[in-house]
Amino acid sequence: MLCGRHIHRHLTWVACLGLVGSLLLAAPAEARTAQEIDASVNAALDRFTKQVQGASGLLRTARGVLTFPGVIKAGIGVGGEYGEGALRIGGRSVAYYSLASASIGFQLGAQRKDVIIVFLQDAALTKFRASSGWQIGVDGSVVLVDVGANAAIDTSKINEPIVGFVVGQRGLMYNLTLEGTKITRINR
Repeated sequence: MLCGRHIHRHLTWVACLGLVGSLLLAAPAEARTAQEIDASVNAALDRFTKQVQGASGLLRTARGVLTFPGVIKAGIGVGGEYGEGALRIGGRSVAYYSLASASIGFQLGAQRKDVIIVFLQDAALTKFRASSGWQIGVDGSVVLVDVGANAAIDTSKINEPIVGFVVGQRGLMYNLTLEGTKITRINR
């Protein structure tokens, strides 16, 4: 027989799982058009280049740029995040993708952020594009650049095949991870 404390704990877990499930399941139901995604990607890249010195130079040298604008992360103990974005090569969108992940641990609330993944080597971009589903940390490693707010990117010191940036309203966010995040191609 369950006591009141155990029932409360079980109800809390059910509520948390319901919140995460609704976040992850509702997001695809509100799928955006290619034009809406492209407009959001333009705005995210514009914010990125205005907030982070050296970002324009890095984007010019990139083989491909995968941008997820307005990724929403929410949770109460159990969390999840979802976003839709575009892969750009030569400045134009060539494919659309979704980003999703789940996490367990201390978390409360919601936040919105842009995730920008920059492919600096052709081999890494080719491997990404050939995959049907790509999980960060399993199918490819993304090194997060965490120079902090109002700092600059030194492109001469970046020698990784894939680098990532998480940008909030005040600039680059740090002490974050994308490990375990699943990226899947979507049709738009």
